[in-house]
Amino acid sequence: MATLDHGDPGDAPSVPAPLTDIAESTRPTAAEEARTLASTTNVATLASLTSEGDPWASFVTYGLLDGQPVLCVSHMAEHGRNLAGDPRASLAIVTPNADADPLASARITLAGTVDRPTGAELTAARDAHLAAVPAAKYYVDYSDFTLWILRVQRVRWVGGYGRMDSATAEDYAAAAEDPVQPHAAGAITHLNDDHSASLLAMAHHLGGFPDATGAECTGADRYGLDLRVTTGRGIAYTRVGYATPIASIDELRSATVELARRARATDRSD
Repeated sequence: MATLDHGDPGDAPSVPAPLTDIAESTRPTAAEEARTLASTTNVATLASLTSEGDPWASFVTYGLLDGQPVLCVSHMAEHGRNLAGDPRASLAIVTPNADADPLASARITLAGTVDRPTGAELTAARDAHLAAVPAAKYYVDYSDFTLWILRVQRVRWVGGYGRMDSATAEDYAAAAEDPVQPHAAGAITHLNDDHSASLLAMAHHLGGFPDATGAECTGADRYGLDLRVTTGRGIAYTRVGYATPIASIDELRSATVELARRARATDRSD
């Protein structure tokens, strides 16, 4: 079987590879990324199937119950009737406030089947949806609205260009949301505004790009920082990992200070 690729890019720019080893490249798993992204928003695109078997995409809101999306939809809506007729469905969830190039941002697809919760789970599902979508209090108890839980059976995560992976339902259910990523925007801005020299040193000595002329932090999580680096060979992306994973956003400052110290120490030893 032939290997699938993008073919000949012609004159399109290519992404330069690291010139030296990356010191620590550990990053969240696809399951962790998916659980984290699912928790950062309450809107998605629902794919359901019509009675004729055709795909149907709809804008929906959701909450999460142990990572499983909880939908509240009306039978008057086509997607509500679709779910009642065929439980197969999937949700596409994208990073809120994506960059100028949306395809460079993370997104996930959660696929499985829906069912109607009962008993104590129904109460928990209702509470989970209302916690994520407070406006649903105006319609959640109407007789034509139904709560559905999407029982996730397959997960696909795409982190941007060239970064993608799948996760099993079991891995997704067991994964924990990242404690840093959803709260890191302010810290990332601070790093870029006030510590650009340290970021560049990290790219040089920890991230594999000694030829970098600039470095910008694009993400932070429990394991490390994502950097966008500028080189004479073009724009590239790399990773610099902390000495040990961190457990909260409160630990991010000390972890990045340690990264800067390690980068400076390597610089002096060169």
